[in-house]
Amino acid sequence: MYRQYNYAALERKTLKYYPVFWDIADKKCVVVGGGEVAARKVKRLLDCGAKVSVVSPELTSELAALKDADMINHIASEYLSEFISGAALVIGATDDEKTNLVISHDAREKGIPVNIVDDPQKCDFILPSIVERGDLVIAIGTGGNSPALARHLREELESRYGAEYEIFLQILGRLRSQMTKNAGAGRSWFDSLLSSGILELIRKKDWEKVKKTVREITGQEVKIDIV
Repeated sequence: MYRQYNYAALERKTLKYYPVFWDIADKKCVVVGGGEVAARKVKRLLDCGAKVSVVSPELTSELAALKDADMINHIASEYLSEFISGAALVIGATDDEKTNLVISHDAREKGIPVNIVDDPQKCDFILPSIVERGDLVIAIGTGGNSPALARHLREELESRYGAEYEIFLQILGRLRSQMTKNAGAGRSWFDSLLSSGILELIRKKDWEKVKKTVREITGQEVKIDIV
């Protein structure tokens, strides 16, 4: 039986989110739900190194495979508040509104950040649409108003920022210590590299010219891990 809650108290009239990149490696994260949406949330959490528990009587084949590989902890049960104790975050991904309401209430009562899929009014945080190029992450949020617009912008950015940016960022990362030691030279190096045509050289996979360009501008030799 569901407890009685003042559900109206869970609603917020205005939403303004604080954008943040959060290290959840080795932290307990709980996903309630065993369907395809839950599987997508689980995959993202695992990619970030979280210790994921999935609460659901049943699992999709994808989640079952993760369980068999000992990549997730499966709690084969209907949701109970005790399952989220000690979690760094909770994601409610069930198709039952009452269950999602209870998850939101319980998480907030325990001081645990909560996300209820497709219901921003019951969330402490929402998950942006993301473009990833190695360590380069571009996050797009619409305040929960239009996932369709976020998806449209993501697709535009994916075509604009290709795999060459992963390599370029890798190069910048390996130059960072020298660039930090001399901020003026560092800024000059960055501007010169960006205007040198290095991104096009990376697109063409002309690695010798890429290294030569870096050497001529910065005087540094860099190792490039080809992706």
